[in-house]
Amino acid sequence: MKTHQRTIASPATLFGIGLHSGTETRLTFQPAPENSGVLFVRTDLEDQPEIPANVSYVSDTQRGTTLANENGVQIRTVEHVLSALAGLRIDNCRIELVGEEPPVIDGSSEPFVKALKKVGFSVQESLCSILVVDKPIHYTSKEHNAEFTLLPSDGFSATVILDYENNKIPMQQTTFSDIYEAYERHISSARTFCFLSEVERLREQGLIRGGTIENAIVLADSGWGIQEIKKSIQAACIETDADGTESNIIVGEPLRFPNEPARHKLLDLIGDLSLVGVSIKGHLVALRPGHTANVEFTQHLASLVVKRNLIKKITPDPSETMIDVGGVMKILPHRYPFLLVDRVVSLDKSEGRIVGIKNVTINEPFFEGHFPRYPIMPGVLIVEAMAQTGGMLLMNEIGEDEAKLALFMGIREAKFRRPVVPGDTLQMNVLLKGKRFNTYTLEGKAMVAGKVAAQAEFSLAVMNQTNYS
Repeated sequence: MKTHQRTIASPATLFGIGLHSGTETRLTFQPAPENSGVLFVRTDLEDQPEIPANVSYVSDTQRGTTLANENGVQIRTVEHVLSALAGLRIDNCRIELVGEEPPVIDGSSEPFVKALKKVGFSVQESLCSILVVDKPIHYTSKEHNAEFTLLPSDGFSATVILDYENNKIPMQQTTFSDIYEAYERHISSARTFCFLSEVERLREQGLIRGGTIENAIVLADSGWGIQEIKKSIQAACIETDADGTESNIIVGEPLRFPNEPARHKLLDLIGDLSLVGVSIKGHLVALRPGHTANVEFTQHLASLVVKRNLIKKITPDPSETMIDVGGVMKILPHRYPFLLVDRVVSLDKSEGRIVGIKNVTINEPFFEGHFPRYPIMPGVLIVEAMAQTGGMLLMNEIGEDEAKLALFMGIREAKFRRPVVPGDTLQMNVLLKGKRFNTYTLEGKAMVAGKVAAQAEFSLAVMNQTNYS
């Protein structure tokens, strides 16, 4: 589980047409400070008004989710952008817009996912917050015939069921046991859709001016003949079922998934739910979701957050062991009395982060000579403990190789904040900051009871033992 917040490593820009406005628009993702959340900025307007991505700023849910500030400045159809950020677990991002809505591009969130992955991510120091479901949460939107049930779970999973009246399309559903694992490959590319009978009405309402069969799926529910449909939607191609009969799916290209509409509803739901402001730990079952009902459910969740204290900080649990001391000794060459890592409780190669634990006891050999009347762990050994923890991260980065050694190359900005004494549990949080050739730069903090005891930047070089000898 991701424990620390992250943003993007550098800006990413996309261009295109707005789905409803039909006008040219430009969107730029910018890195943002920790604890800032997701913020939209209308850079095309005077004073560049900002609108937080929070459910309290939702102003409209007609064929998309619209945010607006107190002065009426709005941003339309934010759900695909928010879904991409949530699916990639990006906590903090500044989204600059020229125009009132993001570009629709192909009608999915995949273009945003690709742009964000291309620039990469930056792990931040602050811990993530998460909405933990302690008991089932039920919500029914009678007006919109939608139902939501959020159940306790070890991760974030979801089931979406589409069951339209009058059998506009056959009932379909989609289920994923790990949203974050599935998002990029199985959810992000699902495109938006509408029914053919809705097209003219939506256009009369000033909507979908930028909609085409290249950025949406059209479901033919009107009973028109094929020639009438082709005349109404130029250059359309008609999907055929396995038996050769014509389907009611009209697209510019084949369906990406047999249940693409259900997957897109899940995509939208992930974006709308992100307006609660934190990730969710639970299993969600949604029957006939839509933007209005999604937002109602998100508002309901937001009200429960305060009442039931559902927001928790994700912290590595020192009582848990991911790599025990036996595993540590398989990776590190150090032995008593210089092995300063007892176990590893968190290791995330994608984030370049590791958390090691050292239990400090009065039996440590250095206490015999280092202020024996007032035993204090030497600061240089605290830095060494962080370096050994970082060495384990590098060995996992390059693969376990007994011929390799991680050697100290430099220490910078070392600071010692408070003494470490017998009985303390020293938690070493180490982050990989960069690499140049065979030299890695790391940043470490040694914590005791949640407070910083020492911190330093240091560099390690990975070398062959034969070269060293």
